[in-house]
Amino acid sequence: MTVLEDRPSKVSLESLAKSPQAGQSFADFWNSLPDILAVQDLRALVGDVVRSNRAGKAVAVGAGGHVIKTGLAPIIVDLMRDGIVNAVATNGSVCIHDVELAIAGKTSEDVDTSLRDGSFGMSGETADFILAAIAKTGPAVGLGRALGDALLARNAKYASTSLLAQGAALDVPVTVHVAVGTDIIHMHPQADGAALGAATMRDFRRFTEVVAAVTDGGVYCNFGSAVILPEVFLKALSIARNLGYRNDFVTADFDFVRHYRPRTNVVVRPHLDGGKGYMFTGHHEIMIPLFVAGLRTALAQPPA
Repeated sequence: MTVLEDRPSKVSLESLAKSPQAGQSFADFWNSLPDILAVQDLRALVGDVVRSNRAGKAVAVGAGGHVIKTGLAPIIVDLMRDGIVNAVATNGSVCIHDVELAIAGKTSEDVDTSLRDGSFGMSGETADFILAAIAKTGPAVGLGRALGDALLARNAKYASTSLLAQGAALDVPVTVHVAVGTDIIHMHPQADGAALGAATMRDFRRFTEVVAAVTDGGVYCNFGSAVILPEVFLKALSIARNLGYRNDFVTADFDFVRHYRPRTNVVVRPHLDGGKGYMFTGHHEIMIPLFVAGLRTALAQPPA
């Protein structure tokens, strides 16, 4: 018969949570979390990002539209300003929400209501601004930079929290990866498929450079894109490896529902020969600020 005290166990008193106390610092809260399962992984990812940042390695983020709709753009922008995030990849829906927030301070229409009468996606101001910017400079500078420059030129009232505008202002790559027909601006008659395709193709090539840099000991975090960015990331990674970029790196996927493509293309396949991938499941508006707060707490500590 096995003696309980001698039996190997996965959980010990040292790993248990400590009860949060009123008035305690975030660092105290962070350290009070149970040292088990996802907390271990989240702390490990924080450590990976800190090491990459301090070593001058690339840290990049991919963001889906829901991340912007849940109010997280200012957090990512601040990471860009502080040199913690060196590049951001987005899908087409981010353009809509980011531009509308920058110009009007609001976004996200009621699809259930507007779809009934055909008014869904028919905002003329949104389409006119985005499509004009793409047609003007998109093929030459890329879709993300064209929109960022256009927002700055317009002196958009809320540009300070715009990924696109701040990417242009900071000269941080913010790329946009579009599938034709997935975004409301494609419904408008002035949509120019040639300009749209050329602009997003330039962004894809720019993103391959980002991924090549990430593979040299960096980190890529996929925030809430279930299809487009995991597919784009995989192709960019294949190009990077074809060109000889084969070092270990780290990836992580944050989503509120576990999807096939992020798990396979971002977390598993890139690390079959080395490196590390993490998966975190939970609401974006909770998990991403928690991760970033832990990251900033760790960065504020002196190197060990």
